[in-house]
Amino acid sequence: MHNLTQRQIEILKAIIEEYINSADPVGSETLEKKYNLSASPATIRNEMVHLSELGYLKKPHSSAGRVPTPQGMKFYVTQLMKEKELSTVEEVALKEGVWDYREKMQKFLKEATRSLANKTGALAIATTSEGEVFISGYSNILEMPEFYDIDITKALLSTLDEDEYFFDLCRKMSGDGEEIHILMGEELGQRLIGPYSFVYTHYETPMQGSGDIGVIGPVRLNYTLVVPTVRYFGDLIESIAKGW
Repeated sequence: MHNLTQRQIEILKAIIEEYINSADPVGSETLEKKYNLSASPATIRNEMVHLSELGYLKKPHSSAGRVPTPQGMKFYVTQLMKEKELSTVEEVALKEGVWDYREKMQKFLKEATRSLANKTGALAIATTSEGEVFISGYSNILEMPEFYDIDITKALLSTLDEDEYFFDLCRKMSGDGEEIHILMGEELGQRLIGPYSFVYTHYETPMQGSGDIGVIGPVRLNYTLVVPTVRYFGDLIESIAKGW
């Protein structure tokens, strides 16, 4: 990881947060007007060029602005962002939504993925060690600009039909000690080369059941919400699963 200056960090953070909100490439004028960066547009442009050379940003062919690369997003998620903690009211509502299903694994995971998809606005997926897969939120991705591209949507949907693909992804990351896994770019393998991100956590139940639960969406997922929400659902499965 490169040693970035404080100004470069502030510019990178502003670009990523603007991109998450807008889905559009971000230019120096936008940063100068909307963010208190204490730098001129020319200085901001120079820093954006340097951040691009370091691999944190890239310039789309059709725009003068910049968008973050997977490397830039990873740096943001691990070093810069502040998670949005779920309120007690939110946690209670999510728990109550799945409580009645806690004795039946299939019903519980089906409802949990539906609730996770609704909460994050992404596509939710849960797997079990027995090879079962539960998916919810297909309509959510159709509201995201990245998936207006039929080829990007088709690649994701066709990959979701191959259960083993996601089992293999999760197995590769098992045992690395991380509570939350965030895969993007080349980490998602050859079938998902594009603007995708997969955020998930592993769970183990009191009766030795196990699996993974998380969400799939564009690289510009709202990680401040997605990460704590995925973590909460993983913890929720472990704490209230009964008899499985």
